[in-house]
Amino acid sequence: MTEEAADAGPCGAAPAAAPAPAPEKPALSMLLEAVLSIGSDLELRTMLQQIVDTATALTGARYGALGVLDPERGTIVERYTSGLDGTGGLPPGRPPARPFLGTPIRVHGQVFGNLCLTEKHTGGFTDADTAVLGALASQAGIAIANARLYAAARQRERWIEGAAAVTTALLTGGSAADALMTVAERARTLADACAGVVLQPNEEGGMEIVTASTLDDPAGIVGTAIAPGSEVLVQLLGGEPVFIEDSATDPRMTTHVRSRFGPSMMLPLQSGGRLIGTLALPRRRGDRPYTAVDRLLATQFASQAALALVLADARHDREQLAVYEDRDRIARDLHDLVVQRLFATEMMLESTRRRAAAPDTDELLGRAVDELDSTIQEVRTAIFALQQPPAEAPTTFRGRVLRETAGAAAVLGFQPSVHFTGAVDALVREPVDRQLLAALRGALATAHRRAGVSAIEVSVDATAVLPDGRASVRLTVADDGREEDGSRSPTVTWQAPL
Repeated sequence: MTEEAADAGPCGAAPAAAPAPAPEKPALSMLLEAVLSIGSDLELRTMLQQIVDTATALTGARYGALGVLDPERGTIVERYTSGLDGTGGLPPGRPPARPFLGTPIRVHGQVFGNLCLTEKHTGGFTDADTAVLGALASQAGIAIANARLYAAARQRERWIEGAAAVTTALLTGGSAADALMTVAERARTLADACAGVVLQPNEEGGMEIVTASTLDDPAGIVGTAIAPGSEVLVQLLGGEPVFIEDSATDPRMTTHVRSRFGPSMMLPLQSGGRLIGTLALPRRRGDRPYTAVDRLLATQFASQAALALVLADARHDREQLAVYEDRDRIARDLHDLVVQRLFATEMMLESTRRRAAAPDTDELLGRAVDELDSTIQEVRTAIFALQQPPAEAPTTFRGRVLRETAGAAAVLGFQPSVHFTGAVDALVREPVDRQLLAALRGALATAHRRAGVSAIEVSVDATAVLPDGRASVRLTVADDGREEDGSRSPTVTWQAPL
């Protein structure tokens, strides 16, 4: 049907410079080709542009526009044009277009958008043009429905893959802060948001931003809190998501960072009735709003992420428990070792007392003293190892040495003995500590390759002195293994100035 229009029509665009007229071709043949070509591409934006271009070519129009409507708001959210300049307007000095032809494109009975044409090359639009445009719009509706289904399936697949990746990452280790950042970063990417933010309940009864993944400067975001009793907080604490059209103007948003953002989703991280926190996914001001599909998929992702966070927390608790159980075992072993060695030393001293007049008295007393000193060193080393915070990397040099020997124990099948002399933590600094640890790793690896090794003694002496009188640290690693020729394995010694 032919209509007269002003400069802009229901598609929200005005015409501009006209392309050259298309070569003459039978309309039916062109329509059939158009029907076949429109359904050949499932990428929605490409298809919509193709529909506009095809409509102008079929009807001989100079200009065409397709305005996509937001079904929830009834406003135009996207516009595709043919024969118009980059701004969708007329070139300077050109008179306004008058002849106008338009038709809605329906998808499953609902108006998806309006297809508008104007300024036919040969005059006014005819009934045949109206019929052709109607047939094209009908086929376009079918093709758009298929493309939307394909896009929704791909979008759903990406969210499912993202949720699986988050679950895998959370259950393979890392700290609680790393786990929250993983959720925030992956959700931000999937939602095409400008930020991914995680809030957790604070002591005041509100919620505070503890993690923020942003494309821009995150300054001022972390630490921002939602006050207790606010409408948004009440809804979140009730386990309900909050969807915001424009964070900067919505009266429910009260934080000082709201002016940065536009459309936003705030999704409870809840599992088994337990509220862990909130995942917020804001977009920039002026960005397209979230669709119903976006909201559904993001809500499902938040539920999956909350479950993964709970499982990761439970795994961390189990690991902590395993550490404590292992410490109990070490303490029992230490108790048995100390008791046995002290008892043996007592017997040696008793024997010495009875043989006080014997010529080997000094040797026995010396052995007793050495044994007591060795026992004291073993006790100190074991106690220090038990004092290390569980599931954390040691921050002291002594702790790093013990971590290296503990790691070697898993391969060797026994725990190397470690002795420290002097204030190693205060004296051994960069880069000497890294060099010493590298030498220790090499010596332990060499000992592992030897046959018959059942004991390794590691000594770190921070009171050693170099031949030129300079203070130094000396590492000594000795084992009871044998070389290929049957000789006793050599003692490894490494020394560096402090």
